[in-house]
Amino acid sequence: MLAFVEAKLAYEIDVVAAAEAQADGTALIIDTRRRSSWDQGHVAGALHLPNDDFDDRIAGLPSGRTLVVYGWGPGCNGATHTAQRLLLKGFDVREMIGGYEYWVRNGFAVERADGVRKAAPDHLVTHV
Repeated sequence: MLAFVEAKLAYEIDVVAAAEAQADGTALIIDTRRRSSWDQGHVAGALHLPNDDFDDRIAGLPSGRTLVVYGWGPGCNGATHTAQRLLLKGFDVREMIGGYEYWVRNGFAVERADGVRKAAPDHLVTHV
């Protein structure tokens, strides 16, 4: 059981750590959701890599940075499927637990067609 927990901690990253890794340049955040979801809003600065475009866009991914993948939220496993494909190609990958839902709930920057915005953090998920 301990090995499972240690592996999970090595593979997953929470939204706070993902935001820090994006800010310091050590990670590239990747949105795995379909186009209609991306258009509703996505992590500011994220790269869009839906499953149906995976093979066409993988060549442009950086090999020297951690790729942090996310989906809608805890009930979505699209990021897990993309992570598996990226790991098989040799990339360093982490799955962002909580996905887009918890990114927004923590008050981090979200990009839409009309610009970048931050919502007020949800006091139920933040420590501020």
